[in-house]
Amino acid sequence: MCAEEEKAGWVSVHGGHSGEFCHHATDSLEAVLERYAELGFSWVGISEHVPAPSPEFRYPDQVAAGLTPEFLYDRFVRYMARCRELQAAFRPRLQVLVAMESESYSGYETFMKNLMLKFKPDYIVGSVHHVSDMGFDYSTEQYRETADAVGGMDAMYCSYFDLQLEMIETLRPSVVGHFDLIRIFDKDYRLRMLKPEIARRITRNLEAVARYGLILDFNLRALYKGGLEPYVSDSILHQAVEMGITLVPGDDSHGVSQVGNFMEKGIGILKRAGASTIWPLPRPIDFSLL
Repeated sequence: MCAEEEKAGWVSVHGGHSGEFCHHATDSLEAVLERYAELGFSWVGISEHVPAPSPEFRYPDQVAAGLTPEFLYDRFVRYMARCRELQAAFRPRLQVLVAMESESYSGYETFMKNLMLKFKPDYIVGSVHHVSDMGFDYSTEQYRETADAVGGMDAMYCSYFDLQLEMIETLRPSVVGHFDLIRIFDKDYRLRMLKPEIARRITRNLEAVARYGLILDFNLRALYKGGLEPYVSDSILHQAVEMGITLVPGDDSHGVSQVGNFMEKGIGILKRAGASTIWPLPRPIDFSLL
């Protein structure tokens, strides 16, 4: 895979979760890819979640279903193998990139690097779904509990962006996933992100994204869930454009019915903000850095 650019069209830098390999998604991976091909996508990155390395880092739905870390790891092995098979099978019609979505909790540095070396993904999406080893994006109740545990909403935002910077510096992911996910259940996020201690961290992290030449996932799943705008929000989007940061749409689909959702709206937002709609392929992993 090379870093050649594709002209404007439908692509997804963060997508393709399937019920076959993700407990909170639906449909087979093949069916999901078939839908991308039907819609005329130029390329899609399939970025399944990495498995939880220990019981406490499982998602609540995985806990409820009794899925063990051993099961999750074995399923991830099957995911990587199946994704490579489908990558070859779809090649004449759709360019499929085999990726993985990182986590950022205690021990993630070694765990992620071991996964990257073992499975050799085409790229990784660097994401943060935990603060102080507590999840925050599963439900409003979980969100509030984590905020209370770390000293309030502002403190949770600051911790999130501090961990995100650490993840960027440590993993150098080709793509930074849903950059401002921390706002997911916060109705006052627009005002909160203007607070100096939070705004300073946002700018600092965007500077790191620009410095390393990473892609920002323009994640459309927020719209699917009823959000007012994608991740990233408008104020961050304009900062990123001014810094020359590349933004690429990600539908973050979790089943056939969600493939390509809100792509036209998302691309329109990017165009109005002055962002380029020539989508570069994610940069391959430099394994010498691991």
